[in-house]
Amino acid sequence: MRIAYFDCFSGASGDMLLGSLLDAGLDLKDLEADLSRLEMGPYRLVAHQVTRHGLTGTHLRVLEGAGNWPARNLPVIERIVGGSDLPDRVKNRSLSVFRRIARVEAAIHGTTVEEVHFHEIGAVDTLVDVVGFACALERLGIERVYSSPLRLGGGTVQTEHGLLPVPAPATLALLAEVGAPTVPGPVETLLETGQSAELVTPTGAALLAEFAAFARPAMTVTAAGYGFGTKEFDWANALRVWLGEALSAAGHPERVEEAEGAQIVQLACNVDDATGETLGYVMDRLLKAGALDVWFTPIQMKKNRPATQVSVLARPEDADALASLLLRETPTLGVRRQAFPRYCAERQMQKVETPWGSVRVKVKILEGKIVAASPEYDDCARLAAEAGVPLAEVMEAARQAAGQD
Repeated sequence: MRIAYFDCFSGASGDMLLGSLLDAGLDLKDLEADLSRLEMGPYRLVAHQVTRHGLTGTHLRVLEGAGNWPARNLPVIERIVGGSDLPDRVKNRSLSVFRRIARVEAAIHGTTVEEVHFHEIGAVDTLVDVVGFACALERLGIERVYSSPLRLGGGTVQTEHGLLPVPAPATLALLAEVGAPTVPGPVETLLETGQSAELVTPTGAALLAEFAAFARPAMTVTAAGYGFGTKEFDWANALRVWLGEALSAAGHPERVEEAEGAQIVQLACNVDDATGETLGYVMDRLLKAGALDVWFTPIQMKKNRPATQVSVLARPEDADALASLLLRETPTLGVRRQAFPRYCAERQMQKVETPWGSVRVKVKILEGKIVAASPEYDDCARLAAEAGVPLAEVMEAARQAAGQD
């Protein structure tokens, strides 16, 4: 299971988190292509390699162009993100971050979630940071995120509401929601001279609160990257990300890919008045939104009506969004939910070379040995069509390249 650990030795901001993933291997062109699917006005991304205090990494900046920006509240953000053609899983995760911010901002300012204005949080660069981070996790195949304790800084910061203490109220509230661990330093010298240092921004706090478990995991490290902030201090103002594969406590590849407790959620509903086209559409939407599996079972309901049971397997953190999708897209009036423990074989996604091109292959590993390999159908079908060869020939070549006879 591919995981990411953020070592926040100088705090965290949205641009630092995303910059570290670029430094660790995320392709800037892929990120730009994903973000171009949002209608949010003119801007451009600039990612420079910088060296500060002996460390080299990526400094990401979002340069906004001229143009009018609508009122920055949650409904506007939901229209921009929800109305895009990004994958449903990316949209749901991104909107969860903004809804988390809206919830704490509304509590701080004594207003409603719909009415609260995001101010700095609603700017183009924050949309880039939040949606870009969700896109990056998908691009890099990261299934779980971890973070170190956070250094928050001190002093004051200038905001739309005037001078506020550091950490900013929204930052502190976001971290308090999840009980994030914090540690002092390294700003004491700055504070003694009357200077301020906001090390964790509201965007950085929201992303980590939404995605990260605050623990250092057992892992094999396969890549690392540094993301630098704009301000320069007496130390390297950066964070670093470790990318790799999860290990069990005994040092073996992690067998269970779900959250602690190895739980999986099954959702189900019965429908007797949906067409085959509707059900096919719903299945596609569910899978794009993060469902692990979807299937249909013929059943009979009361009065002997033929019907279909729609069943969905989901990660616990995705279950609410998927249940909501079922309620919106099918005629059902209710969705059943059950949680089950499960055991998982280790699985890895590999890219192998065939005579016709690259194919992604999911391999199943037991006791350190590959026992099964499943080539990605879309890759094989594309190569077969381009080369005019049988699909089975491409799939067999991919299996052999993955080490499965």
